[in-house]
Amino acid sequence: METIAFTGHPRTDLGKRSTKELRKEGHIPCVAYGSDELIHFYLNPIDVKDLIYTPDFKIADVTVDGKKFRAIVKDIQFHPVTDAILHLDFLQLEEGRTVKVEVPIRFKGTSPGVKGGGKLIQRLRRLKIKTKPEHLVSEMQVDISKLELNQSIRVRDVDQKLETIEILNSPGVPIASVETPRALRSAASAAAKAGGAAPEEEEEEATEE
Repeated sequence: METIAFTGHPRTDLGKRSTKELRKEGHIPCVAYGSDELIHFYLNPIDVKDLIYTPDFKIADVTVDGKKFRAIVKDIQFHPVTDAILHLDFLQLEEGRTVKVEVPIRFKGTSPGVKGGGKLIQRLRRLKIKTKPEHLVSEMQVDISKLELNQSIRVRDVDQKLETIEILNSPGVPIASVETPRALRSAASAAAKAGGAAPEEEEEEATEE
């Protein structure tokens, strides 16, 4: 599990004016919850660049005023125009207390349908899971080695060997499918028509005789 470590600066003034000043200076106001007390602090955007702007799931190792804790990003507020980060909510991870997170899906194996000329379409990129911090994973692997042409693999098909992890997505939601490309469909259609025309021609010739 990859972690990103950074140091936050504690906040004592939580008023709107103070928050506005922090943003004006280029800082990000933050709050960490999940334990007995809320921890208010601020960060520099560069500190969380590799935590926010990535498709990967990562954990934050945060130090604020000498206190260290592990956390996950729970909520992000972006500026509607500039996309600058306005606020970050962190959830502290405590051993034994379950958390809900979204982790990326990674495919393993080679689809026979793709080998046959099909195109793999990924319809779901992340899975919602529920587990304890000590059992967190950075990704969920989905086996597509039996995925044939014009077939789909759904959430219910995911091999859940990890008994410590519960998938929260609806079982019927498709994760990926192998579709027949238009060129392949056209070729198959042309071949079918050609194959069907021969018997008719033979029948006409037999009638003329």
